[in-house]
Amino acid sequence: MINLLPPETKHAYRYAMQNERLMRWVVALLVALIGLGAIGTYGWVSLHQAINTNSDSVNQLQKTLAAENLTGTENQVQTISNDFSLVVKVLSQEVLFSKLLKQIAAAMPQGSNLTSLNITSTTKGSGLDITAESTNYTAATQVQVNLADPSNGIFSKADLVNISCSSSSTTSNQNSQYPCTVTLRAQFAANNQFLFINQKAN
Repeated sequence: MINLLPPETKHAYRYAMQNERLMRWVVALLVALIGLGAIGTYGWVSLHQAINTNSDSVNQLQKTLAAENLTGTENQVQTISNDFSLVVKVLSQEVLFSKLLKQIAAAMPQGSNLTSLNITSTTKGSGLDITAESTNYTAATQVQVNLADPSNGIFSKADLVNISCSSSSTTSNQNSQYPCTVTLRAQFAANNQFLFINQKAN
């Protein structure tokens, strides 16, 4: 087929076709750029959200672990403290009577006889209520003097509660030898060797 169009028209058609191709390429590039921009924006937003979510999770986990650890530690410390206090309390009241009786007997004056010991609790620690019998009033007072003597290493003090002496007419044959009764309230010395808690390891 012979193209009889003038040269100017031919050039115009040729440029028109080239322009159409260029427009297609431009549109394709624009679509590609828009697609890449959308993909990049979506990726950035997703990444940012993931970072924020992970940061929140890490912070929450750290707070939870810190709170649980603090509470657990406080509970353990409190439990240990309570157990230790209980042990100290029990041991502080555990009297080694075998040693105590020997020492008190050695401190008793002539003409006296130990009759009873009762553990008491005072505001400053543990002690004993002591009852003894004696042949006379002088021996009864000497019981208090001897037990209060710090050189015995038993009591820090021994207070006289009561001394009563029965007359020979009212005293039974069984108690005729010890007509006087003396009652003392004694408090253990701080470093006495008659409480279990004060025993030194060998």
